[in-house]
Amino acid sequence: MKLYYSPGACSLSPHIILRETNTPFELVKVDLKEKKTEDGRDFRQISRVGYVPTLELDDGTVLTEGPVIVQYLAEKANATHLMPQRGTIEWYRMLSWLNFITSELHKGFGPLFKPTMPEEGKAFVREQLLSRIAHLDQHLADKPYIMGENFTLPDAYAFTVLSWARPLKIDLSGFKNITAYLERVGQRPAVKEAMKAEGLIK
Repeated sequence: MKLYYSPGACSLSPHIILRETNTPFELVKVDLKEKKTEDGRDFRQISRVGYVPTLELDDGTVLTEGPVIVQYLAEKANATHLMPQRGTIEWYRMLSWLNFITSELHKGFGPLFKPTMPEEGKAFVREQLLSRIAHLDQHLADKPYIMGENFTLPDAYAFTVLSWARPLKIDLSGFKNITAYLERVGQRPAVKEAMKAEGLIK
């Protein structure tokens, strides 16, 4: 199994889940600008969409889209501690949060990475994004993790996306629950291992 990644990108989420589940895997770095793997292969020959995360299974099957990949990994590893039982209301709540992180947080940060976007546009995007972050901050007021007492799949994704606030100079200090949450998730051994492997921390 190979995980194609770019340091600190959304591929960090399945990278964390791979380590949380002790799944054997190979980590393959991708230059997203050049669309080349670290060993010089054309990444578009591996993943037609040309972005990470991309998971290549041992039989050559390729999966894309982070929320799908993390579900696949958790189910494959029978990691019941990382997700509710399929078909329960909690399962659908988990899917709801994965979708929220994808559409409201992940895509909310996206335009801010583009140097060509006008500052007026970025100001509007930041305002919208901060309102979504405020929603998550309020949700975390009475629980340590998104789904309650235990770390689950949405936490790996939310941690990854919210970590982009620092390089983009978005101040999260006013969101006390988010700040504590990021510190809490960041202390998990699997999270530290993934971040060290990607060169994000020492």
